[in-house]
Amino acid sequence: MSAGDWFAVTSGQTLQFFFERLKDVSGSEDSSYEELLYNASVLAHFAMTSTASGEGFPSTPTSLTGFFQDQLRHRHNIEWYAAIGASFYDAAAHYGRDRARASMMQTMAYKFPLWQSRQHRLAAELRDEQRFWRLTVLDPTAA
Repeated sequence: MSAGDWFAVTSGQTLQFFFERLKDVSGSEDSSYEELLYNASVLAHFAMTSTASGEGFPSTPTSLTGFFQDQLRHRHNIEWYAAIGASFYDAAAHYGRDRARASMMQTMAYKFPLWQSRQHRLAAELRDEQRFWRLTVLDPTAA
């Protein structure tokens, strides 16, 4: 039995969850299927990877600027970190060897504020849903 057998959800289910949820908050705004899939994969990776991963598997960052900006705003300059994130994507595009990946990295650099905003909206919706379920399902007398 592998460690993956202990997960309550699979990586595919996690990716599908974030893909569908990001699609919901994105509406019909200017973005491609590939951008949506890429951003969903970043969130899925973050959700499925420990921040204290051992050897052989890269650990995930302890926070994502767009997704957790409400929690980080009082301690950090979110706009500064967003500029750094966009510059990382720009550098990845510039130095990338795979043309398709470099193109996606350039798109992410250019649209970083848009995707940051969408991840922020998704995080807010998920927090609101969590509050709703905690009040109505876990404590029916609170409603």
